[in-house]
Amino acid sequence: MLATIMQILDSTIANVALPHMQTALGATADTVTWVLTSYIVASAIAIPITGWLADRIGSRNLFLWSVAGFVVSSALCGLSANLTQMVIFRVLQGVSAAFMNPLSQTVMLDINPPERQGKAMAIWGMGIMVGPILGPVIGGWLTESYNWRWVFYVNLPLGVFCFAVLWALLPSRKITRRSFDLIGFSLLAIGIAALQLMLDRGLSEDWFSSTEVVIEGLVAAIALWMFVVHLFTAKKPMFDRDLFKNRNLVTGLGFMLVVGLVMMATMALLPPMLQRIFGYPVLDTGLLLMPRGLGVVASMFVAAQLTQRGFDPRILVGVGFTIAAFSLWEMTSWTIMMGANQFVISGLIQGIGLGLVFMPLNAMAFATLPPHYRTEGSSLMNLMRNIGASVGISGVTALLARNVQTSHADLSPHINAEALAGYDVSMLQRFGAAADTVLSMLDAEVNRQAAMIAYLDDFWVMAIITAASVPLVFFLKRPPRPTPGEKAPPVDLH
Repeated sequence: MLATIMQILDSTIANVALPHMQTALGATADTVTWVLTSYIVASAIAIPITGWLADRIGSRNLFLWSVAGFVVSSALCGLSANLTQMVIFRVLQGVSAAFMNPLSQTVMLDINPPERQGKAMAIWGMGIMVGPILGPVIGGWLTESYNWRWVFYVNLPLGVFCFAVLWALLPSRKITRRSFDLIGFSLLAIGIAALQLMLDRGLSEDWFSSTEVVIEGLVAAIALWMFVVHLFTAKKPMFDRDLFKNRNLVTGLGFMLVVGLVMMATMALLPPMLQRIFGYPVLDTGLLLMPRGLGVVASMFVAAQLTQRGFDPRILVGVGFTIAAFSLWEMTSWTIMMGANQFVISGLIQGIGLGLVFMPLNAMAFATLPPHYRTEGSSLMNLMRNIGASVGISGVTALLARNVQTSHADLSPHINAEALAGYDVSMLQRFGAAADTVLSMLDAEVNRQAAMIAYLDDFWVMAIITAASVPLVFFLKRPPRPTPGEKAPPVDLH
């Protein structure tokens, strides 16, 4: 769990430190974003080969190498003197981090008998869901109190302790020699990398009016289509085709795409909204987002208890998505004049909904999956959540930018003499430079109102997507109830 939380925290903890890194590394506002993009792209490319590597060198060895690589690359990131070094070390960090989530989930399932796997997934899910919420808070505190380099150095004591415990106690699966699908991996890696670059560069390059973005989009579409064709026609594909015959796993992949989109897109929207529109400082923003994590923890505990007592997990998933959609719909009624209570209440409700979804969804997906497919299944689930997060963040950011401009154009004509009753607008010209200040203040307020409208539009889109995904519940098959005392699959201890 410590490995999982470290990895999840590091995907968001560096966000708030980017302005400080930009100055120290001699980067521009555009190029400094590669600190985030390099990590995301490297992690997304490496995740799909988790299953093959775990079989080839052993899950224990891969986990230990991942944690060790993560710690070393974190130290190197903190020591970086320029942007080139930082990007290289972030790529190494992303590759190391890619294997930690699927392996930790597999270990949690392997070391627990079937009747306790629901609780195990609840505990594992807490780190996955709470990590993105805590990341900006911890990153902001470290940056303000110490230095941006401590965003990376904080991993060192935690990582060393984690490595020592894993070295002493971590079990392993039997090593299996199987061929590597180089063609399939190459196609998937090219497709994912091109997709990530298109999503990351699209906003700054004005999307498909840019030749670069068009090329990236075409490469992504062609490579991913060829990968799908190769997957279903090759003799020894990268992923066993039997994986995709499991209805619960395939449906779970669709749900995980939506979970990644809703969770990460919301977390990308709320911090800047709270700071720029409502004027909250970094630490207060983090505290206002904390109830979301508390809701996740509480509902995961309840979901684990209900699932263990025989409650149909499909109902929990359906109710969870309905609650999450309701919370997003409630957020569409936010106003600039409201207090902090609405942020707390909406965040708590949304956290409860997402917590009800995550644990039963993982439990159902893996309960019907043969144990030897767990690592590959887990890597696919993590990959879909990452893709959902990337698509969600890029989508809502692009929609936000466009709707700010549209709303500004709609609001500006209403700033006239009739709207400013009691003020003679023509008198402003007598004040010279002061008139420009007044007009700038008016324009800033129009921008603030336009931005708020644009945020509400994003909440509407996410509410509709979340509500539309509820019917997927009917494709899930209820897993058989585990027999008390049933043993977990045997593992080789090293």
